[in-house]
Amino acid sequence: MRTNKVVKAIPGVPGITGLEYVPELHKVYTSDLGRREDRSGGLTLDDGSQTSSDRGQTKRKCVRRTIPESLCRQTLGKAVAIVDVGKDEIIKTLKFNSETGMPGYDSVARRVYVNLRSTNEVAEIDPSTVLVVGRYPVEGCRYNHGMAVDSEHHRAFLLCGGSRTMAVFALDSHRVIVHLPLAPGADVVKFDPGLRRAYAACSSGVIGVYQEDDADHFRKLEDFTVQKLVHSLAVDTETDRLYAPEQEEDGNPVARMIVYEPNQKY
Repeated sequence: MRTNKVVKAIPGVPGITGLEYVPELHKVYTSDLGRREDRSGGLTLDDGSQTSSDRGQTKRKCVRRTIPESLCRQTLGKAVAIVDVGKDEIIKTLKFNSETGMPGYDSVARRVYVNLRSTNEVAEIDPSTVLVVGRYPVEGCRYNHGMAVDSEHHRAFLLCGGSRTMAVFALDSHRVIVHLPLAPGADVVKFDPGLRRAYAACSSGVIGVYQEDDADHFRKLEDFTVQKLVHSLAVDTETDRLYAPEQEEDGNPVARMIVYEPNQKY
């Protein structure tokens, strides 16, 4: 990220769709749909060698972490697997009557929240007991998939693909604060606590930019035009830069990372 150069490409992760880094253990966990029996894989960053990935068998795919465990989501599978990242073992599977979407972790409240896509709800999990402690409807939202969390203000940014809105959900009072317009194809959303901005990657060819003025006031800044099929992104909280991988340019296949400097003058 300092030189904008590829350090190393690690093979052996077929069909990779997501990953999560556990800094305390210097491990990256990947969700690999191409792996036999849809098992989740693990990689270390010390030397780039592959760890024993078959210990974490799941029905679908998983990626997400809490401290000190890792919470795995199983999109289209109606369950969430809890992974002990020290042992690389699934210690419990929580089942739901809904497809699950992206989870989020509130590091202040120490709660994990999971999108329940089919029922338009958010489930709350206590990672200390590994129990579901609540399920809350997200009014006006259909098919909530992507999630980003502002832990300081206990707010979740939910991508509601069916209703094409970004729903800002109060995790403390379990209510929707506002719905803001969302472009088609929304997949991944990230929150930058420094600028207090949320970014939604939409495969239709935009990154939606949203501003948190305070805990109860939010507004959409713009739909920033990018290449189509950009559906993932990451924020560097030290520089506020936005990183978005592209897989095509004007319909032709590419493989490159685009780095964006945020507009400070909205």
